Amino acid sequence: MQQQAGDTEREQKMKLCVISGDGIGREVVPQAVRVLHRLLPALQIVTADAGWDTFRQQGTALPAATLAAARDCGAVLFGAVSSPAYPVAGYRSPIVQLRRELGCHANVRPTLSLPGSGAAEGIDLLIVRENTEDLYVGEEHSDGDTATAIKRITRAASRRVAETAFRLAQDGGRRRVTIVHKANIMPLTDGLFRDAARDVAAAYPQIAVDELLVDTAALKLAQASQGFDVLLAPNLYGDILSDLAAAFGGGLGVAASLNLGAQAAIAEPVHGSAPDIAGRGIANPVAALLSLALLLRHWWAQPTLAASLEQAVRRTLADGIATPDLGGDASTAAFCDAVLARLDPDRLDLD
Repeated sequence: MQQQAGDTEREQKMKLCVISGDGIGREVVPQAVRVLHRLLPALQIVTADAGWDTFRQQGTALPAATLAAARDCGAVLFGAVSSPAYPVAGYRSPIVQLRRELGCHANVRPTLSLPGSGAAEGIDLLIVRENTEDLYVGEEHSDGDTATAIKRITRAASRRVAETAFRLAQDGGRRRVTIVHKANIMPLTDGLFRDAARDVAAAYPQIAVDELLVDTAALKLAQASQGFDVLLAPNLYGDILSDLAAAFGGGLGVAASLNLGAQAAIAEPVHGSAPDIAGRGIANPVAALLSLALLLRHWWAQPTLAASLEQAVRRTLADGIATPDLGGDASTAAFCDAVLARLDPDRLDLD
């Protein structure tokens, strides 16, 4: 692979904070990073700890040193995290905290028809979810008989995520953004989100805009996911709809995501820590690989390298190589070996 001096110098400035986390995160993340190093051999890797095991060892699920490393690198790969099935004093979800601390206001979740994954044909959907507020602000109160949760929607956060959604739609050559809400029942909160998104839409006249109530959107997703292009939703609705969409795109084992902000981006495979298969070396690395492709495209501005990685994953699956969750017998490492063998050497130069 031949690179210009300027390209290599730019690559050497790139840093990635790698947080494997718990369970299968410790298996898929190192393998995905191995593939990424083929594309960016001079990339600086900084490893850091977070998760349930880290909490049990250090008393915090997101140590200050990990947060500092993530801020310094700007780019993060977060593997998976286990959570206790019961309330534990002092424990907070490290990925939620990391998103907030780094200001990653938009969660970007594509759903694609991948060969060999059992996905429906013709799906190319992007869900952009507001990532910082709504019911996920975590403000709950209870007197023992009545519990109340705060749903907070602000114009600023709604406009910010809408601007991200329309920019991604424009840059990706997409034609339509569907705003999801429940403003018929919550006219002040969801109505504010809808109106702020429509205000932003006015600056993108080339992109069609429509809106759906969240229950109708769920029905239409289940009936024909192929009918959607970009879905823009508040935090809770976007979380639920993106997992629903993943069911038609091959499952969570292939579901990638990217948390985007002005100062940082977190590539995050959607699957959990999967303790039932952890340590067996059979976890599916596709979600981690495709999350890194999102990082390449949307954070490091390397669309050619992103496309090379995505195509290599597709070719591997099309050739019948898959981990057991997709009906194959490949190990995590063997699947990544196959991806490495299919990377197009003619497309590895930096843009």
